[in-house]
Amino acid sequence: MTDAEATATADGVTGTYRETDTERLLTFERDGMTAAIAQNIEGYAMLKVRPSADGDELERYYGFDMALDHAAELLGVSPHDLPVPEPATDMGM
Repeated sequence: MTDAEATATADGVTGTYRETDTERLLTFERDGMTAAIAQNIEGYAMLKVRPSADGDELERYYGFDMALDHAAELLGVSPHDLPVPEPATDMGM
């Protein structure tokens, strides 16, 4: 992993943060189900929630908390159960 990649695991959920050429991407996996939160690489645009890293956008949010709520709903867990790797903690506007 590079400095821009990190993983955290808690309560059967794995959160992985990575950066692509165009996005900051936070993906969650639980029992084969996935959810993803994406933001532009500059880190100032709205957050996009997707069913997977390359899936179609489901909704956009200004706040990280709202995006986490939606991702948790997709995985069937509480938002507090989502492990957020350190580099992703500043996502959102």
